[in-house]
Amino acid sequence: MKTTAKDLKIVLKNALLNDGKMEQDLYEYEFEELLDELLATLIKDKDDFVFAITTHKNDITDKEDTAMVLIDASGKAHINELARDKLKEVWEGDYERRMTKLIPDFAKQLYKGDIPISGIKTVLSA
Repeated sequence: MKTTAKDLKIVLKNALLNDGKMEQDLYEYEFEELLDELLATLIKDKDDFVFAITTHKNDITDKEDTAMVLIDASGKAHINELARDKLKEVWEGDYERRMTKLIPDFAKQLYKGDIPISGIKTVLSA
């Protein structure tokens, strides 16, 4: 059965709001070769952080796996649960509200076959 945007929303809620497990293999498959591109986006947009999340149906378990990466201004990549923890730190006290707003759009993008990428500015520039 084909995964729906509604299914993906549930998967993302589990991974991002309920501290669900993320998969290292999926990170390596989807994000390792995109790191330079994500860093270039961060620099071009003058963001402090950039993060991306993806899902993929596991052929063995038939469940949707998730992976996430967050890159900080120094170029360091935070992977999966560490990326989620870093984002919680960046959005201290506001993580759940922000993710609740973002998850429906992320699910739609993933359903269309796109990887959601979001830049974060932590301070306003003059």
